[in-house]
Order: sequence, then structure tokens, then C-alpha cells
Amino acid sequence: MERQQVIQRIVDQFRVAKVVALLGPRQSGKTTLARQFARMGRSPFNESLNYFDLEDPAHLERLVTPKLALEKLVGLVVIDEIQHRPELFPILRVLTDRENNSTKFLILGSASRDLIRQGAETLAGRIGFVEITPFSLVETGADNADILWLRGGFPLSYLAASDEESWRWRESYIKTFLERDIPALGIQVPPTTLRRFWMMLAHYHGQQFNASEIGKSLGASDTTVSRYLEILAGTFMIRRLTPWFENIKKRQIKSPKIFFRDSGILHRLLGIPGMEQMVTHPKLGASWEGFALEQVIHASGVSEEETYYWGVHNQAELDLLLFRGQKRLGYEVKYTDAPKVTSSQRSALEHLRLDSLTIVCPGNASYPLDERIQVQGLTSLLKSQKI
Repeated sequence: MERQQVIQRIVDQFRVAKVVALLGPRQSGKTTLARQFARMGRSPFNESLNYFDLEDPAHLERLVTPKLALEKLVGLVVIDEIQHRPELFPILRVLTDRENNSTKFLILGSASRDLIRQGAETLAGRIGFVEITPFSLVETGADNADILWLRGGFPLSYLAASDEESWRWRESYIKTFLERDIPALGIQVPPTTLRRFWMMLAHYHGQQFNASEIGKSLGASDTTVSRYLEILAGTFMIRRLTPWFENIKKRQIKSPKIFFRDSGILHRLLGIPGMEQMVTHPKLGASWEGFALEQVIHASGVSEEETYYWGVHNQAELDLLLFRGQKRLGYEVKYTDAPKVTSSQRSALEHLRLDSLTIVCPGNASYPLDERIQVQGLTSLLKSQKI
């Protein structure tokens, strides 16, 4: 699948930076995108000395003296799985600061900026970031919404020949992630413990994170539970949606909400193999709401720092608050075909001074409920490009 919007973001970043980092979960398509980008410049890096896979012993051998290996290369240099060698960042800084330097570095990583913070800070002012997510509804098309929701967007899961094959792939992915990927980052947590915690989080999907409550069930301290969440968030498995605080005389919610970033992984951990089981599952509404929220965030193009939710204890709540320049855009996500205006929505409009409030529901609906409240089906919203 050609992902032209992502390719364009890479092009845009290279206009202002000599180093561009593609960060996203393993198997989300980073290497394929790097190949597509390289072909645009007629540079088949997969057959060239300009490609380094840091999980390949032969490529690691070539980087025993990294400065010597990299300083004579010209054009595009691709370094895959950069999280395994964070010590390369200072060398990239030296190479990019050379006079008349024409080399561009495209680095790929399966860990967030937080987990590779030291290296990223070394390249401050020289590096641009592009987050690579699994497939989104904008890319797959509205006709495939149910498949994307059920299987998630990881390419090999979404494109599997059957739901059963997708199910098996996701189980293998989870096992590899816990047993190989996490230890490879230098994180020492028993795979069985982290899987148990991950499965617990599946039942908190769309809810406020309560470290104390989860810790009691897991037999671990609040600090340990919070560390486990940091690991899953830093490897793009979990989204922590930060609460927004407005200057109002009300007791506002301070805990983050947690969402699985890929609905297919959520369904695997909940034991939902197909749509037949989905429609009768107690997490049906929460699953769809998380899926829709992720699609809206992805299509909006806003950074994580511009994405919030808002709530007042036992009173009002807003599922998603996005900042686009000076505009405040509110979203309520509901798994229903007949949404109605509520006092909670009116409270959000008033207290947050929203420019608009969109109620997102399944399908293609599009009609006003109020002067500043609009109902939009998810597929209709994405097509309208009004996010």
C-alpha cells in the first residue's frame, strides 16, 4: 500500500533537517516507507552500502568504527532500529555539522523519543520526527472500516488472508514483543508479568488510569505499575490521553485516560477473534470509541502535546480536545446511531470556550444538533477533511 501522506511528511521534514527519524511500533511499515522514499530519489538503499539494519550482525560489524563507516557516504543513509545503538546520535551530530555536508540520514526506531531521549537531545535542532502508525482508515478506505477495527492496522494483521490468520499473527506479535523487543531495549521485566499487566489494561481501555487499583490486582507497587505503563506507552502500544485543566472553580479530573493505540492488539488480549464475538462483547462500545478516537487524532495531524481530554468530577466530560492554532475543537465519540445533546456537552462548550463540538458516531451521518454541535459519522468526518 502506497502511503503518500506519510511520504510527504518525510519530504517536508528533510526540507528543514539533515536527519529525519521515523518512530513507530515494530511491524508498522517503517522499513517499507523508507524504501518507498528512497526510490523517489532513485536510491535502492536495500542493495547499497547506505543501508544499516542494526539487528543484522553483518551490518553491526560494518559499524564497529561508526564514524569511519559513515563519513564517506553520500546521498541518503538509512539506519534501521536505531534504538539498539543510541551512541550513534553524537556521531550523526558531528557528521551533519560538516561544512558542505550533502548527506541525509533517515533513521528508523521502534521506541519513542522518551525512550531514546538522550540521543534525540544530542541532535536537537538537526532532527525532524515523523511518527509511523499502523494503517489508518484514511489509508484503507471507509469500505474497510470493520476489518480495520477488528484486526487493527498492523500491515500483516490487516492484510491477512483471513481473520484466523490475522489472529495468529497478532498472538505471535505479542509474544515476540514481550520476549524479544522489550529485553532488546534493555528493559528487564518478566514477559509473563508484563503480559498480565497488559491484559489488565485491556479492561481499563478508555478509562482513567488508576495505578493503585491495578497494583493491588497485580501485587505490585504504584511505582512499578506506572513504570510498566511507561514501557507500553514508550513502545507505542498505549496512548495516555492527558487531562486538560481550565481556569474554572470546579474540581477537574487529573488522571490520564489510557487507550490501546491498535484495536487489533486490544481484541487479541480481550479474546475477540471476529465480528460475531465483537457485537456481543461488553467492551464493544469502548472498543469502537477508542478506535474512532485514534482515527480522529491521526487524521488531525496534531502532536501529542496538543491532544487532551477534559472532565469535572461527577459532572461533565469531553472525550477529546484538540488545539489547531487558536482554535479549540471538541469531540465526543459515541457508539450510537442517534446521539443527542447533553448537559455535559453544553458544559464543555461553555467552560472550554470551544469553537466547535463534533459528536462522532459510526457511519456517514452529517447534520447539526445545535448551533455549535455537529453530528458526524466517522467515515464522513474523515472524508470531509474538516478535522
